[in-house]
Amino acid sequence: MMEAGGAAWLVILLALVLANLPFFNDRILALFPLPVVLTASGAGASPETPPRKPFLLRLLELVLLYFAVGAVGMLLEGRIGTVFPQTWEFYAITGCMFLVFAFPGFVVRYLRKH
Repeated sequence: MMEAGGAAWLVILLALVLANLPFFNDRILALFPLPVVLTASGAGASPETPPRKPFLLRLLELVLLYFAVGAVGMLLEGRIGTVFPQTWEFYAITGCMFLVFAFPGFVVRYLRKH
């Protein structure tokens, strides 16, 4: 059985990894290839260039992964003891924290010169 400190660090590490996942790959949830309809390659792209995921799809993945990390956190909290009810402030803070965790992936994908 995992103790509370280990579970907390596991959730933080999982959040850090999953927050950056949408920015480091061009597959949907890192599992499924991107359909040709959703590609944002542009008119000048050659057929050899791999399809690029649109920014809105990356944001949608970020929201889905936020809830996945929350589900894992609730599961671990339930295994340790009682799952405490949370108010909107908890979700606002953890959502902002998840966005901060996603910042390195955003910088590498959009702000770094290639």
